[in-house]
Amino acid sequence: MLPTVSIGRTGLAADNPGCDDHPEMTNLGDEAAEHDLGSGLRAYGRLLRYRPAASPFLTAVVARLAIAMAPLGLLVLVESERNAYGIAGVVTGAFAIGCAIGTPFWGRMMDRAGQVRILLPTALSSAALLAGDALATVAGAPLAVLIMMAGLAGVAFPPISPAIRTAWRVVFPNPASRRVAFALDATAVELLFVLGPLLLSALLALSSPVVPVLVAAGCMAAGGVGYCRTAAARRSRPARNQPQTQSSDTGIPVRHHRSAITVPGVAAVLGVMLAMSIGFGQLDTSLAGTAGELLGGTDRVGILFTAIAGGSTVGGLIFGARNWRLPERQAVMITTGTFSVLLVGIALMVGSGKPPLWLLLPLLFGTGLTIAPTLIMQQGLLDQLTPSNRLNEAQSMLSSVTQVGAAVGTALAGVLIDSRGLGWSFSGAAIAVGASCLVAIGCQRSWARLTAAGTVPARV
Repeated sequence: MLPTVSIGRTGLAADNPGCDDHPEMTNLGDEAAEHDLGSGLRAYGRLLRYRPAASPFLTAVVARLAIAMAPLGLLVLVESERNAYGIAGVVTGAFAIGCAIGTPFWGRMMDRAGQVRILLPTALSSAALLAGDALATVAGAPLAVLIMMAGLAGVAFPPISPAIRTAWRVVFPNPASRRVAFALDATAVELLFVLGPLLLSALLALSSPVVPVLVAAGCMAAGGVGYCRTAAARRSRPARNQPQTQSSDTGIPVRHHRSAITVPGVAAVLGVMLAMSIGFGQLDTSLAGTAGELLGGTDRVGILFTAIAGGSTVGGLIFGARNWRLPERQAVMITTGTFSVLLVGIALMVGSGKPPLWLLLPLLFGTGLTIAPTLIMQQGLLDQLTPSNRLNEAQSMLSSVTQVGAAVGTALAGVLIDSRGLGWSFSGAAIAVGASCLVAIGCQRSWARLTAAGTVPARV
């Protein structure tokens, strides 16, 4: 159970070294201390009624709608103009690779220059490049131009997710309230990947294929600018005149880390996330294959994704609404282990023949229940382990590792489906997630030592 702590100027200064240079950060901490979110589902309502938290959250949601719409929108647009899924896949892949490359770089730059100075130009640049790529596609521009613009749009993609996860430390010095914020944010991202394709489908039904991409670019620009106008973004600045002292987060001198990857315990968290993301990529591709080969058509894939995304949403909300006695580092073992076992069950069901939906959907829903809580705990572990002057970079690395892992998993699933069938593809996802569980098990002793060095050990 999360301990109750007294938060004031001292508490904020501990979580934000160098805040003496920014008195407005301290004032926000005093105000946040009076808005302890508590527990239960009502905690989410308290967060949404608390403007210093609601404004960055809602604007970040708008900005990240582009994550769910842009890749699929580009795929549909390029295919409709060039009549080739291969070409469309290359353009979309360039965007994804660009995102994976740019995200950790921009995260590191946010640690040096502050969030607003990085997010504002990247949001506007990426939106302009994405819109330009869409218009160039319609205008019949050469393929090399489309690939280059998509790649640059990905590289410039604003690191909104890492930024909001870092900003929660400014908004809520209390780790208990931060956990609620992590949960709501992770759940919102899950919903975006359901609502984004639905919005794209509605726009395609009412307009030409170029419109969804332009809408995604507009959401990115509007959401990015809106987030930069919030107090959380403006006050998430780099520490200045920071003394050579121990961070309350890790107990290690913060200037001893030239990169977030060198912070003890961070690489292990990223390793867990990488293995699990490979499983995600295989799972998504396997679900698409299941709909096409076993359920009568790819048009039914939405049913499968809705089941697993619905389970993840419910799991995330339940996780964030309660205080749990189990430490996050131990809970990660349980959720990843359960995730892997359920994937084995799905693999056996699919491999044995055509699975009935009344059996497959509940199993997918149960699998989804483990996903969002695991993601929230990974974010929370980084929040505990990483000093403030490397937190943007660490959270950005988490996002980048997720993208890279999903891409690898997608490729592996394609090979397994073609060579061995869907059952083996789901089995591959189970093995990858199982590997993430083994990494978490192996890191328990070091994580226990490192999290114990913090002033307030987070518990779930």
